[in-house]
Amino acid sequence: MNSLKTLTLLGSTGSIGRQTLDVVRHAEGCLKIHALGAGKNVRLMEEQARLFRPAVAVMMDETAARELRERLKDLPIKVDQGMEGIINSVTAEEVDTVVTALSGRVGLEPTLEAIKAGKTIALANKETLVAGGDLVMSSAQAMNCKILPVDSEHSAIFQCLEENPETIERIILTASGGPFFGWSKERLESVTLENALRHPNWEMGAKITIDSSTMMNKGLEVIEAHHLFNVAYDGIEVLIHPQSVVHSMVEYYDGSVLAQLGRPDMRLPIQYALSYPTRWKNPFERLDLRGKTLTFHEPDFEAFPALALAYQAGRRGGTLPAAMNAANEVAVSAFLQRKVSYLGIIDIVGEVCAEHKVLDSMDLDSILDADSWARHRAEELILT
Repeated sequence: MNSLKTLTLLGSTGSIGRQTLDVVRHAEGCLKIHALGAGKNVRLMEEQARLFRPAVAVMMDETAARELRERLKDLPIKVDQGMEGIINSVTAEEVDTVVTALSGRVGLEPTLEAIKAGKTIALANKETLVAGGDLVMSSAQAMNCKILPVDSEHSAIFQCLEENPETIERIILTASGGPFFGWSKERLESVTLENALRHPNWEMGAKITIDSSTMMNKGLEVIEAHHLFNVAYDGIEVLIHPQSVVHSMVEYYDGSVLAQLGRPDMRLPIQYALSYPTRWKNPFERLDLRGKTLTFHEPDFEAFPALALAYQAGRRGGTLPAAMNAANEVAVSAFLQRKVSYLGIIDIVGEVCAEHKVLDSMDLDSILDADSWARHRAEELILT
């Protein structure tokens, strides 16, 4: 194993955060937590802080930070709050690697600050690249910072890349199809919140589970892949693979296709991002292909228009992907609160994208302005 790496983990109480801590626990002293950051789950943050003893624990929510401070007063752990606390945790001198597993666009600013501070980024927050991909990747290049993908699909592509990536002909992103694979648009009209939260293969947070069911998650991953691997949108294909065994593929100019296979267990891509460039042994369950049948299908763009919308937004570029992402976050939140129907999610996102006046300037202020406008407009549409 490599020498000790010191981490700041943002989004520690979410699904990816919890699985990251499981990787840390099994890494035989090769990973150390400097800081944990989360939204407002005080109970779980206290439990994690007591187990991993970070120097710093940050809550985005001020009330939650106050409660956590009281709960941890018997330990020498600094409790910080808000975006300022998050940014301080990622730029700390002791930190080597920042795991960005916050949900949504909120991950953009701390990722940029971590890059400016020269940290390695283990990226589990696809919205960061969707909203600000050009800015993030140019900043990382300027600082010579590594961005290591944690999403299972992008980790698979990363592992399949050879030393001459210019010979790539196309990237093939696989998608499970979610709980509604094969459903018609008419049948999707009857989808309930409970139906949409039942993913057949992966254990994920509520927002990403809904995104997976609408195929918006795959659309966001298409945009993320474009930025991470510098591949044109025409060179990125999506195939539905219900078994979730082949996590993605890369086809080269000579017709060779390299694929990465594994169990649907997020701890594997998380560990690879943290162990890179080496591989660590672990006790996780191994893939057994005996008796398995692997199938691949074309996506249904008519029943699941979110995927086509994401391709369109990515190709147009500028601030449109940021607006699309923001509208989707608001619409999914409304669906989770039973304020809009399932098909209403993409209706709202599509309307916001159609109305958005795209700016091609990709500075942070332009991205945040587009994000703010799109959230406000989506909220208006929800109320009508």
